[in-house]
Amino acid sequence: MKYTKNAECIKKTINNFGYKINNIEMDENKYGELRFAQGTINILPTPNDFNKNLEFLKEKIREFFNLKNVNFLFGSGTSSGAIPTMSQLYENLTFHPKEKDLKDEFQCITKKVGNNLEQCLNVMYSARTYYNGLDAKNDGNAEDLEKWIRIYNKLIKKIENHIFSSINIKFKESNEIDVLEYYKTFYQKLALRSKDNSRIRIFTTNNDLYSETALDALNIHYINGFSGGLRKYFNPAIFNYTWSKRMDTSIDKYEPVENIVYLYKIHGSVNWRETDVLTNNYFEIEEVVPSEIKSDGSVLIYPTPTKQDKSLGSPYVDLFREFQNKLLEPHSVLFVIGYSFSDRHVNDIIYRALATNSTINVVIFGSQPSSEERKNKPIFFINDNRIFTISGQEYNDSELKEKKINGTVHYFDYIVNNLLPNLDAFRKEDNLLNKFVEQLKKEKQNEDR
Repeated sequence: MKYTKNAECIKKTINNFGYKINNIEMDENKYGELRFAQGTINILPTPNDFNKNLEFLKEKIREFFNLKNVNFLFGSGTSSGAIPTMSQLYENLTFHPKEKDLKDEFQCITKKVGNNLEQCLNVMYSARTYYNGLDAKNDGNAEDLEKWIRIYNKLIKKIENHIFSSINIKFKESNEIDVLEYYKTFYQKLALRSKDNSRIRIFTTNNDLYSETALDALNIHYINGFSGGLRKYFNPAIFNYTWSKRMDTSIDKYEPVENIVYLYKIHGSVNWRETDVLTNNYFEIEEVVPSEIKSDGSVLIYPTPTKQDKSLGSPYVDLFREFQNKLLEPHSVLFVIGYSFSDRHVNDIIYRALATNSTINVVIFGSQPSSEERKNKPIFFINDNRIFTISGQEYNDSELKEKKINGTVHYFDYIVNNLLPNLDAFRKEDNLLNKFVEQLKKEKQNEDR
């Protein structure tokens, strides 16, 4: 959130962006900065009219939803505000006085790699592998070797538990509830699609339970690769299934259920765990209820540069294969939201799709990287008509008295509330049914008093 001191400052800022305001007191029109590029070319039709450009952008997004296959890639930015960033996780990490040896080693690492928890974990994983590979007889003192193995095992476990507990939120705080509402709005708008098109597919690097919680709250069916009754186990074949309803009781005539979502958690989840329970399931990955979630045995990829190596195992190899196959389907679009392009494995799949599928479109919500970031984010600098980038800032003149500037166009809350089309054609009917259920519950509660 940004603030300005006076109206003239707002005018100056906006004029620098190329959007002139003749009357700063007008509050019926939106104004601000907006960039919508195809390849490297900004394709907005009216340089000085934010409102017309915004409507143009919305119309183009609606057109993408007419494609047969609609995919989303969620990164940590979609849960920002409730789930701490890597920098926030670093700041919140504390050590007990009895953990002086761990703290000293951690500080030694941060002096070399900086205040970046991802880089710190990468060093620790590498160091642990190194010490575990040494032979005390030939490579050094056995006592020293055991000491360093112990330090790195405890330090890694401490940080992993810290990350896990930060992800495993209870949806009780106001900021957590706000983010949940964004997710609910997203799914409520997009879950319904014409039966002639494929269902919405969500690929996410997030380990939290925001998507599942939102979908459950909306009574929207979702397929996440798990099946079973009392115990649910991973089976990638489930992604080839769908929900259908019988249309004619006299004949075997079925129609796919429209209100359904496919959810692919390509970095695992806080409610997945490895299990040794004897089953006929090859993968031995179990989905547990929130009350049984524990850090020990959790199945998720912690955010380190070495995560590509870990993702080669099951169930990740199966989930990444699904991601790759879906992007190779003709007439597809991939919307990228909240993703920083820090995962080489994910990036390579996107690049491979662009190199082999001439009919795919990639729409990236994100600010233009600096020239220093060009090496890590080359997709922003490629002049390809299938690549679209969206960013900007809306300035709300209805709040001039407080001189408040808000509305980042490429943030998740703005996207779901202002840019995405509403595919829920039966919203009125659904609201009517929900209202009836709420009133019925109240009446039953009154009867019990």
